[in-house]
Amino acid sequence: MDGLGREEYRDRENGTVLDVGEQPPPQIVDVTEDEDEGAPSFFSKWTLPIVLFLLTVFTTLWAGAYQTYNGPARGPLNFLLTSPELLWRGIPFAGALLFILTTHELGHYVLSKIHRVPASLPLFIPGPPYFIGTFGAIIRMRGPILSRRALFDIGVAGPLAGFVVAVAALIVGLNLSTVVDRTATLGLQLGEPLLLQFMSWLIIGPLPPEADVVLHPIGFAAWFGLFVTSLNLLPIGQLDGGHVAYALWGRRQRTMALAFLPVLLALGFFGWPGWFLWAFMAGLWGLGHPPVLDPHIPLGRNRTIVGWIALAVFVVTFVPVPFSVH
Repeated sequence: MDGLGREEYRDRENGTVLDVGEQPPPQIVDVTEDEDEGAPSFFSKWTLPIVLFLLTVFTTLWAGAYQTYNGPARGPLNFLLTSPELLWRGIPFAGALLFILTTHELGHYVLSKIHRVPASLPLFIPGPPYFIGTFGAIIRMRGPILSRRALFDIGVAGPLAGFVVAVAALIVGLNLSTVVDRTATLGLQLGEPLLLQFMSWLIIGPLPPEADVVLHPIGFAAWFGLFVTSLNLLPIGQLDGGHVAYALWGRRQRTMALAFLPVLLALGFFGWPGWFLWAFMAGLWGLGHPPVLDPHIPLGRNRTIVGWIALAVFVVTFVPVPFSVH
């Protein structure tokens, strides 16, 4: 979530991270839990995450099955009521998507534990089955991130972990996809990031201008995983990319975010209108990143290299116009 488009919302008051992929914000303490001065309840620690995850399994399964359905039912609800026995067809999509999102979330969770930053289990958010069936996931940080190195590790772990799984799913999905006549394809058209173009050329081969690829459900889940990765790596505020950029370049992260804002507005005007929403949310939550207590401690050579790898991942997964209708 990592929300749709794996968006990430962060509540600066209570330390909640909403992502369509989830990253823990630095130096943000859950005030409510501090006032309670106790461990989280069994319900918030175990029951709620499990229930939400099971609901998200169902909604993504439903969405995946409806994507493959070509019968007379109109709308996902009518499909569920008339053909519930076909839900199993959503397993490839739901399995691949949840594997990518869960890996992304666990990247943050595991590194939070390594750096001794208290964090909740991922809270998945079920969504309508019209598209993918989920809005991503929430992670609650129950303590501040005090170290610049911890900020970098926790921020970069999710996108890179999810990216690796998404690439594996993309390889499988492209091998199962179908090449069709472009003139015969109608409806939603997915944008092609550089990585997808290269992998398609490598696995399927060069395509003539009149041909197009209809992605297998696993390939579509992989495409969405790449899309979520690029969104989270935008160097804005408390997105994963904001964490990484601030850990690498300090206050210059705000300058990078200011440079990206007009780019998003231009992309929204000339391409996908959804970028207007992202620009609005960036301004609402703040472009700059909150400071950490040890901003002068260097990250070291290895972390710097990983940071540049994350930048390269952003470049090859970003797509200016992710959705269009033909």
